[in-house]
Amino acid sequence: MGLIEELPLQNGRIIIVTGANTGLGFETALVLAKKGAKVIMACRNAIKANKAIDRIKKEIPIADLEFIQIDLSSLESVRSFAKEFQSKYDRLDVLINNAGVMMPPYTKTKDGFELQFEANHLGHFLLTGLLLDTIVNTPDSRVVSLSSIAHKNGKINFDDLQSEKKYSASEAYGQSKLACLMFAYELQRRLERKGYNNTISTAAHPGVSPTELSRHMPKLLFVILKYTVGPFLTHAPSEGAKPTLMAAVANGVKGGDYFGPTGFNEMKGKPGIASSTDLSKDETVAKRLWEVSEELSGLKFL
Repeated sequence: MGLIEELPLQNGRIIIVTGANTGLGFETALVLAKKGAKVIMACRNAIKANKAIDRIKKEIPIADLEFIQIDLSSLESVRSFAKEFQSKYDRLDVLINNAGVMMPPYTKTKDGFELQFEANHLGHFLLTGLLLDTIVNTPDSRVVSLSSIAHKNGKINFDDLQSEKKYSASEAYGQSKLACLMFAYELQRRLERKGYNNTISTAAHPGVSPTELSRHMPKLLFVILKYTVGPFLTHAPSEGAKPTLMAAVANGVKGGDYFGPTGFNEMKGKPGIASSTDLSKDETVAKRLWEVSEELSGLKFL
């Protein structure tokens, strides 16, 4: 029996998946809908979200899906999403912080932050904080943060957090994904200190999977990789989503667990416990990142 078959049924549970309209988020939402969860499709683009809902419903006519708009690169949009969700629901079983952007040209958001830092980390930091009361009051709840093997090359550059002095798309991406993983670990430590034993924080990474995240990669490079080494080093989004699904709903998961593919360099393969750098577990840096994130997002929590 495979992982998907082993995952427990999710009837009666409410699960938010950010970026659920495409790639890993879509595959995650599809499986959770199959398992009976009510899935909140938290997406930026309404047309794409509704097309994704139609695709899932063709496969699962009784799927319980709802679109609520969110743009993770806008703190105002994140606050609006949280307000709408909490006006409708008084429980949240799993929050899956999946949405992301990878290596775009330098872009500053309307909030004044580097796009990858805000969309990948800061927006999800704020979203988690705004929904935390609902989460911790829901039995056996989880927060799942999506990282990347790119975190291993990342560092938190507190002297130039928004890449205003110098911008490297790959370095900014590595920083943002390291921040996501550090947030997951620090969230677990803070939940434990506060005695919130009904809620755990976990993390996952998909390995290497050809999704819309690759849209900023040079076209020629993408084609070369796709038709040469790509098939040996990558796997389908449906496989890339499995570590997320483990982190979100598998039995026997502990707070602070980090999942990813277990094949060569964690690029592809059967999902299991993943490795992370010593820096990702550095509590001093994590505490500073948390405090800076509170200041930038305008929300203190835990």
